[in-house]
Amino acid sequence: MSRTIIDLHVIQTVPPSNINRDDTGSPKTAMYGGVRRARVSSQAWKRATRVAFESLLDKENLGVRTKRIVELVAETIGERSPEHADRAQELAKSVLEAAGFKLKAPRKKATEATPDEAEFLVFLSRAQITNLADLAVESAREAGDGKTKIDKSEAKARADRSHSVDVALFGRMVANLPDLNVEAATQVAHALSVHGVTNEYDYYTAVDDHKKADEEEDAGAGMIGTIEFNSSTLYRYATIDVDQLQENLGDVEATRRAVEAFVRAFVSSMPTGKQNTFANRTLPDAVLVVARETQPINLVGAFEEAVTAREQGGRISGSIRRIATHAADIHAAFDETPLRAWSFGVGERVEPLAEIGERVSLDVAVKGAGQLVAERLAP
Repeated sequence: MSRTIIDLHVIQTVPPSNINRDDTGSPKTAMYGGVRRARVSSQAWKRATRVAFESLLDKENLGVRTKRIVELVAETIGERSPEHADRAQELAKSVLEAAGFKLKAPRKKATEATPDEAEFLVFLSRAQITNLADLAVESAREAGDGKTKIDKSEAKARADRSHSVDVALFGRMVANLPDLNVEAATQVAHALSVHGVTNEYDYYTAVDDHKKADEEEDAGAGMIGTIEFNSSTLYRYATIDVDQLQENLGDVEATRRAVEAFVRAFVSSMPTGKQNTFANRTLPDAVLVVARETQPINLVGAFEEAVTAREQGGRISGSIRRIATHAADIHAAFDETPLRAWSFGVGERVEPLAEIGERVSLDVAVKGAGQLVAERLAP
């Protein structure tokens, strides 16, 4: 059975920065090809992509990941049925427990009125929050002055329909409620530098302005510190299983919008770690979007041998040539014929990718991917 897979390959140069750090504050790294590489974790770029969705999609099409689900549902109950506002927390807790969520008192409970929280982070679409709130209100109205009883199967059903775009793309795991798990339709690789890196340290001082104005004080700094950083040309990769996405969303047009939003957001987003210190925000140097019907294909093998500064045209040009050559070699060796492919980027150095994918702009590639999805999923 044919599938529809969309692969995204990005070459992006980042100046001195620390956009994703480990528990010691150091930029994340990884060994690959026997060489230490700069690394940006997949979860960091997923988060950046989700944040970018906020400017690309309506709020109603997005979800919320939080422990404070009682508070969210209670607020919605109050908005949709003001006469139940005084019981909103009680009804919210009842409907969530009926759906199977385990709740507990928050670690730091400010007052007795502070609502309980979920044991773990829960990813719910805004439509699912509304669904649960409506069920609580309906049940309360049916009960009248009696005890409110909420149907457990209906509560669970309402928490598992109307998935938002981000829930459908990135999936959902509820540790103690596997019936509500959602299979992720996208996979994001850890970004790796195409070359070896050595982390460096920035020694900085902060001046005490008031002390500096006092002639009798010494000229020493108010504080000193160090920040670890590196700079790198990254290879980034993500893939979308369009069929899984359509199964999660249940609608062809919604799937098309989700694919278009993901392509644009993943390409143009960036994690925000230490950005005020380094002003490191860049856009990709080159992007290759490939639609397939077989399986996802990560092209990181092009960089198993680290790119060096001596490579013709520098690291960016060298990386683009390697991607184009590696993709062509894989297609020839494994009889891979992409459904469609698009490439775009800065300047003439992107030309080698035109042999794999049509040279276009970001907007044309996004719309092209969306149109292909609509055609492939059409009844």
